[in-house]
Amino acid sequence: MSKRASLARITVAYVVAFGVAATWLAFGPDTEWRWLDALIADLIGTVVVFGFSRAYRNSSCYDAYWSVVPPALTIYWWVSGDLPADDPRGWLMLGVMLVWAVRLTGNWVYSWPGLAHEDWRYPLLRGRAGRAEAAVDLVAIHLVPTLQVFLATVPAYVVVSHGGARGIGWLDIVATVVGLGAVLLEFVADQQMHRFVRRRAPGQVLDRGLWSWSRHPNYFGEFGFWVSMALFGVAAAPADRWWLFAGAAAMLAMFEGASIPMMEQRSLERRPGYRDVIGRVPRFVPRPPRRVAG
Repeated sequence: MSKRASLARITVAYVVAFGVAATWLAFGPDTEWRWLDALIADLIGTVVVFGFSRAYRNSSCYDAYWSVVPPALTIYWWVSGDLPADDPRGWLMLGVMLVWAVRLTGNWVYSWPGLAHEDWRYPLLRGRAGRAEAAVDLVAIHLVPTLQVFLATVPAYVVVSHGGARGIGWLDIVATVVGLGAVLLEFVADQQMHRFVRRRAPGQVLDRGLWSWSRHPNYFGEFGFWVSMALFGVAAAPADRWWLFAGAAAMLAMFEGASIPMMEQRSLERRPGYRDVIGRVPRFVPRPPRRVAG
């Protein structure tokens, strides 16, 4: 199947998922909380995408859901709430989020070959589950990431739920700079990786540019974006600062506890020079590489 045909099928899957979720929000029973209504709709949409993943036997159908849902949630919360349409904090936050979403989704569209390709981690997880592979597919590959992204997006709900009660301040500027800086870091890291993949020799390791300062600069940038969302939430509701970083912390736990270890193990198995890179290049937080004694 061609890439164009594959993207058309993914588009249909997402249109159906968003349509079913929107129908639930419009006609389903309401709870007392808009955040909970949105969470239920988000989970329903995830189950729809899961259905397409099973139909196409490819869990990468879910991959772009990560980046397209947060703006949809934020816009729903804004439109259904009382935040003025000209609220500057809301627009700053949504602007940063849209830049992130367009860049990340665009990078996925560019790098995804089509339905003939599936992220190598998904068959690995399903294979380890044996007869429970369908349950692992639903829970670990679809529902858990949805819950993590939702939790990390909750600061946006806090921003649009406070009705512009607090004027824009220095923390909003910090959040904007951190968010856009994180997106820029991800963009540069991905561009460097794309160029490397086109030219690399078998077993070669990328340890130039940003990848000489961090073995996973794209994950660090992703974490930085979610920190910026939490900062916007703190700017809107300082009293809630004790829990607003929970989503960013969940992202960090996933990167450090699952994503990075799996990537590291795969690189060690496939690239003989990667152990040397581990000795020189920091794992996550970018900093100058260590000097190796001659």
